[in-house]
Amino acid sequence: MNQPVSQSGGKLWMRAAALAVACGFSLILPSCAIPALRNAKPGPGALPTYDLRKTDPQSDLPPVFEAADSPDNSGLLRVEEFFDDPALVGLVRSAIGGNQELRIITEEIQVASNEIMSRRGAYLPSIDPGGRIAIEKTSLFTIPGVTILNDPFERGRFLPDPIPDFLFAPAMIWTPDIWWQLHNARDAAILRYYAAGEARNAFVTNLIAEVASNYYRLMSLDNRIVILDETIKIQEQALEMARSVKEGARGTELPVQRFLAEVRRNQSEKEIVRQDIVETENRINFLLGRNPQRVERWTGDFIDLKLHPLSVGFPAELLRNRPDIRQAERELEAAGLDVLVARKQFYPKGFIGSNVGYQGFDPRFMFLTPEGLIAGAAGNLVVPFINRKAIKAEYLTANARQLQAVYRYQRIVLEAFVDVVNRLSRVDYYTRSIEIRREQLAALEESVRVATRLFQFARADYVDVLFAQRDLRDARTTLVETKQEQLAAVIETYQALGGGSYLYSIPVPRPMLPFWERIRTRKTPALDVKPEPIGEPVTPSIPGPPRSPAAEPFTDPLAPSPADDAPPPPPPDDPDERQGGLGPADRIEIPPPSPPGGLPDALPPD
Repeated sequence: MNQPVSQSGGKLWMRAAALAVACGFSLILPSCAIPALRNAKPGPGALPTYDLRKTDPQSDLPPVFEAADSPDNSGLLRVEEFFDDPALVGLVRSAIGGNQELRIITEEIQVASNEIMSRRGAYLPSIDPGGRIAIEKTSLFTIPGVTILNDPFERGRFLPDPIPDFLFAPAMIWTPDIWWQLHNARDAAILRYYAAGEARNAFVTNLIAEVASNYYRLMSLDNRIVILDETIKIQEQALEMARSVKEGARGTELPVQRFLAEVRRNQSEKEIVRQDIVETENRINFLLGRNPQRVERWTGDFIDLKLHPLSVGFPAELLRNRPDIRQAERELEAAGLDVLVARKQFYPKGFIGSNVGYQGFDPRFMFLTPEGLIAGAAGNLVVPFINRKAIKAEYLTANARQLQAVYRYQRIVLEAFVDVVNRLSRVDYYTRSIEIRREQLAALEESVRVATRLFQFARADYVDVLFAQRDLRDARTTLVETKQEQLAAVIETYQALGGGSYLYSIPVPRPMLPFWERIRTRKTPALDVKPEPIGEPVTPSIPGPPRSPAAEPFTDPLAPSPADDAPPPPPPDDPDERQGGLGPADRIEIPPPSPPGGLPDALPPD
């Protein structure tokens, strides 16, 4: 008699086993057809057989790093150590505290911290206290309508119709993070938080470099004003000389008008340079976050101005010091986690929901236990089996963004090496150019002196004097501009090495702090972090770099030599009768030239 029972039990067991196998197969099958990932190509300088997972011992470094024999790195210097100028250091300090763009980037850190909070809450249970108050009119021709005719608590009385409904039942919803998908999303948000902090540090390095570059551009424009003033003075002296030659019946009106036109030309250019000064000052004021005003700067020997010597250190220090490289590294790691998050979308997901509370038609009976108590729980398992196109597209998109992050990281590292090599080379070549232009300037100053003396004694044409003065002015202007480019290259090298990135530290985000620390800290710690204080320069008593012995002060080519002891000619009776003369405001008092008849004993050679 037990044989049929055993046979039916065996059939049930086989059916259960087959159902379990089918269910397991349906759970596993979606995760077996995940698209393959694409791999990134090797970066520059790698061999064709380079494996991204292994070290390439044959990759080449830029020559500037191969020749580096000093562990010192200029990027590790503090701002006040690199810029030995109290005025510039004060401007940088004001820019760190008042720049609006820096404040905008700081708020991005707050946004990244909020994203961590959101991702962290996704894998924790969600408990939502809730209730309901409702009223319902039922039909007497329905089963619920029939059941409310008699009140079971008081016989002979009818239940209220419409009948109220009071409910208080907190609900809990939880998504178990079986595959660590939600934790990976949280970790990706943490990495992007640190990337946002590195973006702020990268902006700080750019801000310091831009303030310093515009500061030295202001100094170069001031020197251009000085050059134009000295050029105008020389040309006014030549103009007075041309008038004296004309009055002595040894010349014509043409030299007078040509020298006058040259004076007016330089006066016009001087006004344009003043406009450039205004715009550069306002650019600095904009970077400092203040209204337009005068920018105080050091006035001294601009050509012999020297900054801190440069040293690049080791390549690994460049990777550690540059905040843009650290930012790209964090974003690359976050992109890798995004791929893992997208991959887990192919796996089954579980959802658990439950609620416990009280419900009743009368508040007097609502909280009676266990009569008014309600409870429920449910678990769901979802498998992406049929339509997976959206999940597949998201997974492939995450893979593409990961490749973008890889190539972006390679580009930024390559750009870092290129920046250092270019700017160090630029400093070197511009330094050589300055030395050569010094020699050119000395020759042109002597040519102006000789041309002026020859024109004074009718041994040279006025065109020679005019061209010599133009060449001298252009050479002085070019020398100042070359010095400005050299200083800009030094500043940009300091930036390329990560100079100034130490000012802001990146603390642990608030959602990742311990519980009691989160209670005590209401804001994102990155918003409360103050920048490292920028002190005064190491040698604040020195107004500027010491003057180089090779620098020569400006010498006036028309200054009378000791041999020129001839008496000056008497001034004309009526200066207003001069054609095309300068006004009193434009005229500079200068020593008049020698009279036509009083030639010295020795003339300059032809």
